[in-house]
Amino acid sequence: MEHKRNITLHLDLLNGKSVIMLKFQYDNELVQHIKNINGTCWSSSKKSWYIKKDDFHLPTVFDALKSFAFINYSSLKEKHTYKPHQKNKKKIIKTQVCIPKEYTDLLEQRRYSQSTIATYTNYFADFIRHFKERNLNNISTEEVNQYILELIRENNISSSQQNQRINAIKFYYEKVLGREKQYIQINRPKKTKTLPNVLSSNEVKLLIDKTKNIKHKCIISLLYSGGLRRSELINLQITDILSEQMLIKIRNSKGNKDRYVGLSMHLLELLRNYYKEYKPKKLLIEGPLGGKYSGESIVKVVRNASKRAGIRRRITPHMLRHSFATHHLESGTDLRYIQEFLGHNSSKTTEIYTHVAKTDISKFKNPLDELYKK
Repeated sequence: MEHKRNITLHLDLLNGKSVIMLKFQYDNELVQHIKNINGTCWSSSKKSWYIKKDDFHLPTVFDALKSFAFINYSSLKEKHTYKPHQKNKKKIIKTQVCIPKEYTDLLEQRRYSQSTIATYTNYFADFIRHFKERNLNNISTEEVNQYILELIRENNISSSQQNQRINAIKFYYEKVLGREKQYIQINRPKKTKTLPNVLSSNEVKLLIDKTKNIKHKCIISLLYSGGLRRSELINLQITDILSEQMLIKIRNSKGNKDRYVGLSMHLLELLRNYYKEYKPKKLLIEGPLGGKYSGESIVKVVRNASKRAGIRRRITPHMLRHSFATHHLESGTDLRYIQEFLGHNSSKTTEIYTHVAKTDISKFKNPLDELYKK
């Protein structure tokens, strides 16, 4: 069975100030990733890494470490702190609150991810803190909407955070208390209609060709040829590469679903060479010391490849997934198949790629070219 690192978070005092200690068995790779989290410091007296309580943000810690370590935050369940990232916000003074045990228990029973649990509990703690003198069961829909409006005006929260906070509040009333969904109709923000950033086919080829490390070359190729999310790549097992059927099986992806994508012959050859050199045990892409590869390392692999390729834009791993879908659409692949490849529940999510694909745009002549037509 694969060994998984353990990190325990607990509240402590250091030089008279409250801090969150990160306790774990020494691991060089783990230390490197902890150093990359904003606000982490080393205490010689405590022999431990820590983050000042005022700077501590549980979802950020989870996002940085969840891909290769189990994080035990049980001692913080009633002492969550949340510090918004956006600038020029009204400072929120945090006081300790008690989150109903039924709330956190139900989140775990419903198998929400650790990151989602951390986000929900932080945001619900803010909600409790705001209505500290009130019985939560008697708060009206109008009051909840007013609370959200104050956060928008005074803290300039994003539409994404607004939705997450609404979900955290609705989870209590609808799931924990079992009330009807109609009980609390909170106004949601209009969805921002942004188009995905994509790479050209030539840029993708440059990323791969300019990467000499076979492991890193496989990482980029897998992200692109399978349209994979980072978390899906990290959890791929050797047995998920079905060379006889020329398929890749993606297990338990977003929404707890399995799916298949086609396996590229070129990628299969790369993977065979990679396997001979690195000899991974269970996971297809392992960390330097075994176990899961970190999401942050994947970001660095793609970023370094883009520098070598001379691409000046900021390139992220998810852009390779967007490019996979866009290039499929440009090649004539039916949108329904692309939806299956990406694991989208709704075709509306996949349809966004029709706005960036060149398939239709290329049919029309630019009027400026027509003016200067020879």
